Amino acid sequence: MVLGTPEILVIILLIILLIFGPKKIPQLAKAIGKAVREYRKGLHEEKPKKKKKLKG
Repeated sequence: MVLGTPEILVIILLIILLIFGPKKIPQLAKAIGKAVREYRKGLHEEKPKKKKKLKG
């Protein structure tokens, strides 16, 4: 029996649900979203600084 991508994703989601419980998953998703947002914000802030160093 070969498992495809959808089956593997369902298994992973079920394991996460069992480990953290249904009440904790929204909090985890919110924290991950905030971390990704901060990471992207940091990337955009670094680009202009590098350009200024190259010009000067």
